[in-house]
Amino acid sequence: MATSPPTAPVRSPVPQRILVVDDDADMLRLLSLRLNAAGYEVTAVASAEAALAQLDVARPQLVLSDVRLPGRDGLALFDEVRARHPSLPVILLTAHGTIPDAVEATSRGVFTYLTKPYDGKELMEKVAQALALSAPAATHAHANEAWRADIVSRSNRMTDLLAEAYMVAQSDASVLLQGDSGSGKELLAQAIHRASPRASKPFVAVNCGAIPEALLESELFGHVKGAFTDAVSNHKGLFQAADGGTLLLDEIGDMPPALQVKLLRVLQERAVRPVGASQSIPIDVRIISATHRNLEAAMATAQFREDLYYRLNVVTLMLPTLGERREDIALLANHFLDKLARKYDKRLSGFAPEALKALTMAAWPGNVRQLFNVVEQVCALSTTPLVPLTLVQRALRTPSTQVLSFAEARQRFEREYLVGLLKMTDGNVADAARLAERNRTEFYRLLQKHALTPGHFKNEPGDDVAAERHD
Repeated sequence: MATSPPTAPVRSPVPQRILVVDDDADMLRLLSLRLNAAGYEVTAVASAEAALAQLDVARPQLVLSDVRLPGRDGLALFDEVRARHPSLPVILLTAHGTIPDAVEATSRGVFTYLTKPYDGKELMEKVAQALALSAPAATHAHANEAWRADIVSRSNRMTDLLAEAYMVAQSDASVLLQGDSGSGKELLAQAIHRASPRASKPFVAVNCGAIPEALLESELFGHVKGAFTDAVSNHKGLFQAADGGTLLLDEIGDMPPALQVKLLRVLQERAVRPVGASQSIPIDVRIISATHRNLEAAMATAQFREDLYYRLNVVTLMLPTLGERREDIALLANHFLDKLARKYDKRLSGFAPEALKALTMAAWPGNVRQLFNVVEQVCALSTTPLVPLTLVQRALRTPSTQVLSFAEARQRFEREYLVGLLKMTDGNVADAARLAERNRTEFYRLLQKHALTPGHFKNEPGDDVAAERHD
């Protein structure tokens, strides 16, 4: 057990904010005076309805509420607070007759409860404890926001999510990030890594759905020389590359079942066995996995292993869609515009008011990624300092595709073309070169340029090489 917490708050430039709820005017005044004297900033209200109205205005770091309130009681208030702001601690004040309700509430997530008449010293101790629970994120956010610098937001949903992410980062628990495509799962994974004790070690990300099944095992676990044709040297897998740090398994829901078994073994044994090796290699890696798929539905159809799901899903963080954090759209659009104006060497000062309104009212099925692509399109085409409505409307009407340079597009096409040839010819370089109308030497140079190993595309009799999938 930790030593007794301080009975008064640690003074800081920004006072900690407490929302106090009690329909007894004398009790409300007494609580407010005591908390103000201790250095807290207090918002005092007399009902649950008034408290809910103040939640998004006052942005409290703690709610202190009586259980018995007119209309909606303190327990119903707690349920609503928990639904809106899962990381916001709640302390309940209860009379003798409502103690059973308060005890039951603590099992559902209430921080603690105090019986009336309360002891002043105990109250201040519990308040300090509850605020300490949420302090790391708040304190860190004021002192140093570098860990989450890439996540641009001012929405309440994201504030709560980042507070939880920061607390989770301090542990070594496996984290499952869930959210629609384009909602920013990889950015959040990087932020968790930067906020963790592993920040000085590698962060490695792999998209489990974008690598052919024949390549994925070798990419994750490595291989030894001679493990298969063209394995001319030992190759460290991504688990070893991330040793000491964090490995993001993006689109984990697309991992083939056979590899799920091997991944589970690695997580259980904390060791990897490269393809073709006889010995396992110990690894120390924190796993963050991410998916836009419903893994519970995938388990029900035997597409995802239940034991692996529970191994990965120690803590779940759910990213909101862009539509659920609509107050961030203008902020993000201007952030992207500033960043992309430098890329395109343009002098852009912002969006015309009607253009910004159109962005904030759009549906955004592709979330933040789609917003970035739309802003990149209007940035590339704009000829005036203020981006006009017409360009935004044009970008929103057309499918939002990533804007690539000619060199980038050519590189992507070249690799996909080579992968298709190797699949078609079962990894036979001579046949693939002949179809491409290139000599073998030149074809080998192309394969080397794109880090493609022909042996990975050789098909065993009766097996089908997994088709390469792209998000």
